[in-house]
Amino acid sequence: MTFQRTVVSEVLKALAGPKPWIQALVGPRQVGKTTAALQIEQALGWPTQVASADAPVPHPPEWIESQWRVARARADENNPRVLLVLDEIQKVPGWSEVLKRLWDLELRESGPVQPLILGSSALLVQRGLTESLAGRFFLHRCPHWDWPECRQAFGWSLDQWLYFGGYPGAAAVAQDESVWRRYVNDSLIEAVLARDVLQMQTVAKPALLRHLFGLAGRFPAQVLSYNKMLGQLHDAGNTVTLAHYLTLLGTAYLASGLELFSAGHVRRRGSSPKLVLWNNALVSAPGPLSFAEAFRDGPWWGRLVENAVGARLLQELVGPEWSVTYWREGDAEVDYVVQRGSRIWAIEVKSGRPRAVRGLEAFKRRYPSAESWIVGGDGLSLADYFSRPATAWFR
Repeated sequence: MTFQRTVVSEVLKALAGPKPWIQALVGPRQVGKTTAALQIEQALGWPTQVASADAPVPHPPEWIESQWRVARARADENNPRVLLVLDEIQKVPGWSEVLKRLWDLELRESGPVQPLILGSSALLVQRGLTESLAGRFFLHRCPHWDWPECRQAFGWSLDQWLYFGGYPGAAAVAQDESVWRRYVNDSLIEAVLARDVLQMQTVAKPALLRHLFGLAGRFPAQVLSYNKMLGQLHDAGNTVTLAHYLTLLGTAYLASGLELFSAGHVRRRGSSPKLVLWNNALVSAPGPLSFAEAFRDGPWWGRLVENAVGARLLQELVGPEWSVTYWREGDAEVDYVVQRGSRIWAIEVKSGRPRAVRGLEAFKRRYPSAESWIVGGDGLSLADYFSRPATAWFR
């Protein structure tokens, strides 16, 4: 693919100057991290050593040292800097400690190696970066493809993107929905569950985690109490287990449970979560409705739109300064609440789905300083909302 994502230019800019940091590229599987690394390699023109730790049996820590030595050997008088790309780095036990030792040695000796590490598990990569590599890395995020990218690369309409989601590999077979479903279910969902969650985490009830993900796909952008989940799932254990498994699904960029908003108070973590899938393909591919059937089903299409709005918030409003939640009090509900410092925005999604409209008014009475956005309908058009970064609407 010749299409180049903006993260490529971001990494190239970071590599153009001195090398004070390890460059880290983190994001979901199958969104183009490896392709981006190859485009970076081609643009740089440096000697490059590329290796992947994505193997059925984890590589030992010595594997990183071996790749580092190979990279060093590629340097010569004409090529004083070498790019070392380590893909799925989180699969190597103790990777961050080994990388810290090698990087510190590289800096002391003014060595040629510039590492670029790629990872698809947010929890494991960022834990290693913050615990062992604090102050030694620069993090670049590579999220799911947004609509402008899919429109430019594949010529997709907004409705196509809302149904098929943002996986570039699946886009090539989207014209045959049966093939597309098999690819998403087998090569994406199953691969992430098996390799990025179950293989890397301690999961006492793997069948329950799979069923929980399936439940989230049946109720996208809906508030579902833990008690109702317990009634829907077999061998569900307790609410603490379900909350933990939702967290694991979130760190694998699959599904998250948004908490109930409560300004000025400790958020109620036992509150009913609002289920948001990180990519609409994760809803559509396992589901029973075709693109045409989903589009004709007004309430269901409304769920897809609302889920896509929330997924965009989760992917782009990252970091400790941002908070994405929902609000409900009695019959009044606000689809999403964004908070940054003392500023609060309430977001209502209008997608043609029949619903009460009292949520924003009730929220504004409760929090008079809050600002509001209506997305869709007679408010901000869906095309405008999805055409710009989410941060553009919260300044």
